[in-house]
Amino acid sequence: MSCAGIMSAQDTALSVSAATPAQQVVIQPQHFGYLSYNEVMKAMPEYAQAVKSLEELKSTYDNEMNRAEQDFSKKFAEYIDGQNSFPENIMLKRQKELQLLMDQSIQFKKEAQELLAKAEKELMDPIKERLNEAIIAVGKSNNYAYVLNTDANAYPYISGDGEAENCTDAVLVKLGIK
Repeated sequence: MSCAGIMSAQDTALSVSAATPAQQVVIQPQHFGYLSYNEVMKAMPEYAQAVKSLEELKSTYDNEMNRAEQDFSKKFAEYIDGQNSFPENIMLKRQKELQLLMDQSIQFKKEAQELLAKAEKELMDPIKERLNEAIIAVGKSNNYAYVLNTDANAYPYISGDGEAENCTDAVLVKLGIK
């Protein structure tokens, strides 16, 4: 396409304003809502329960890791104490035991992290789904073109003039929290 075939924004504005009244294009500002997704989610009772369940599960894994570390430390101390008096075959056996304990500990930590991530997803997905449904319902009932999530300072400024509305309270009401 040649440069002559491209209409500039200024040309477009001129052609819209030069249009006859019957041809005028009316551009209406879009009505939209905004909220902090995380703030609303944290206000949900099921969120608090999910966090509590995750903390309990993490504590269980942490306790097991601490027990394994104490067991390793004890066996390592015994190895250090006896290394001058143990025959070579016992030293090699103890080294293999220590290596096996270390490998098992590393594997357990990896599995625990994966299981915690899976548990978090399983607990949080229904909460997010319920919140998303409430946001959609509020968006539809208020005729919003869209709802912005203001988390992570993604939208550091939203004009309160005109068509922007903080819909946090409406979503909380829809969730039965307020």
